[in-house]
Amino acid sequence: MSPQARLAGRLVKLSHSRTARAVAGLLVLGVLAALAWWRHGILSSIGTAFADVRWQWVAVAIALNLLSVAVRALAWTTVIHSAMEPPYPRVPLVFSAFSVGLFANAVLPGRIGELARVAVLTRKLPGRKGAWATLVGTVFAHRLFDVIPVLMLVLYVIATANIPTSARASLLAVIVAGICLFAFGFVTARRPMHISLEGLGPVRRLLAMGRAGLGVLRSPVGAAGAIFFQICGWVCQLFAVYTAMRAFDIHSPLPAAGVVLLLMNVVTIFPFWPGNVGLVQVAIASALAGYGVAYGVGVAYGFGLQAIEASVGIGVGMLFLAREGVSFAMLRVMPSAAQAELPVEDEADEEDERREPERAGVG
Repeated sequence: MSPQARLAGRLVKLSHSRTARAVAGLLVLGVLAALAWWRHGILSSIGTAFADVRWQWVAVAIALNLLSVAVRALAWTTVIHSAMEPPYPRVPLVFSAFSVGLFANAVLPGRIGELARVAVLTRKLPGRKGAWATLVGTVFAHRLFDVIPVLMLVLYVIATANIPTSARASLLAVIVAGICLFAFGFVTARRPMHISLEGLGPVRRLLAMGRAGLGVLRSPVGAAGAIFFQICGWVCQLFAVYTAMRAFDIHSPLPAAGVVLLLMNVVTIFPFWPGNVGLVQVAIASALAGYGVAYGVGVAYGFGLQAIEASVGIGVGMLFLAREGVSFAMLRVMPSAAQAELPVEDEADEEDERREPERAGVG
């Protein structure tokens, strides 16, 4: 196994480790307590910021986030239709599964929602051979298409935002890494594909299943459609972040909203606890300080922004959770990458196929 694969495996295990999450949580709480002691006026300024919230702007931000969810669900639908044979799952079902995944990601650590949305779809696609592995692959491909809007956001931030020179160099490195990742996905999609998970470790298993979802890259129209919907979803999120600033009476320019959106996604790459609450707020407040926003106001805005996003994920997710007959307890026991295998039905079908010649010979 390559050093990169071993490192990825360690990061996956770390993100799922309860001890690591607990230690990280205690460290963040310690940092927040130290900041509160160091700057005694922060808590009072946070309370004042919440008292002066303009709720009409909050409503607009929630609506933009909901629109972002709907558009990104359409992107996933496009990927699924390119990776699977008909009959395809309908758009309402895909939106329902996507919403359940958002709910799981909002309330549980470790990106459980990515497998939760696959589980919802496979429950409605009985008897589909290889459906589990293929749908996990579509989640991988769907996330891969995030690279394009992220690169566009990084370029926008570099060109317009008030960030240190050292940070610009880091963002340029992110651009290079993103281009390499997308190129790797494109080349992988062009190679002959045969899904075989037997004997693979968790990281290689995810990569093997990811190839199943990269079929969309072999369809120029499908790939263009998925990328378009993903870009639209990120644009909606950008304006939701900007609108939420107005709710907290923050009048920083749109590039500042771009910095906040980029930071939120970077900080939550490895969710050691639900939402990485606390760490997100510190990052947002530190970024907005460069635009003259008081630290306490920035922290309050960070809590408010995360609550706005969570209200969509949790609110809509709970509605579809009940609709799909999935309980919260079921979400907590979603299989990890190491446990994700081809469906039992598929294995049974293969066993029947092996026995068929024997039956014919006996007859």
